[in-house]
Amino acid sequence: MIIALKMVSANYSQIGKRPDESKSETTIIMLPSDANPKGNVFGGVILKHLDLIAGLVAKRHAGHANIVTASIDRMTFLKPVYIGNALILSARLNYVKRSSMEVEVRIEAEDLDIGQRVLTGTAFVTVVALDEHRKPIEVIPLISNTDEDKKRFHEGESRMMTRLKGVGRAVT
Repeated sequence: MIIALKMVSANYSQIGKRPDESKSETTIIMLPSDANPKGNVFGGVILKHLDLIAGLVAKRHAGHANIVTASIDRMTFLKPVYIGNALILSARLNYVKRSSMEVEVRIEAEDLDIGQRVLTGTAFVTVVALDEHRKPIEVIPLISNTDEDKKRFHEGESRMMTRLKGVGRAVT
């Protein structure tokens, strides 16, 4: 069963939203159906969850828009994830342009038997907000109040410019 919910935030502001208003964390236990015969979780399973949480964070920020993934920056799997591990994904919005948003996703695996977490990867996902005609639509700005938020915003802007140049798009 699929249930569609319209998100209404009491913190919504026409001026913008802070990154902490849209951040998300999710934990999923990895099962045998998520892995190969030797117990290693498929990279595609991890990427699916990465894409889902990035879309959720962007949807929280954009509200009414349809959110689609435009790109996922290089994904390097630093450590394996095994059957029985908890896959923990933490995501936050770093940068907003007009209709594009950069979501940073940190991926960890937790060995539930000993309670040890390891970083398994980090990725930057670019998502775009679309209107009902599937055309890019402007989203509200990202408000960066803290030094850390401002740093992440500028780094995200730099990565976005690099991405645009890499696909031959004019940078404005």
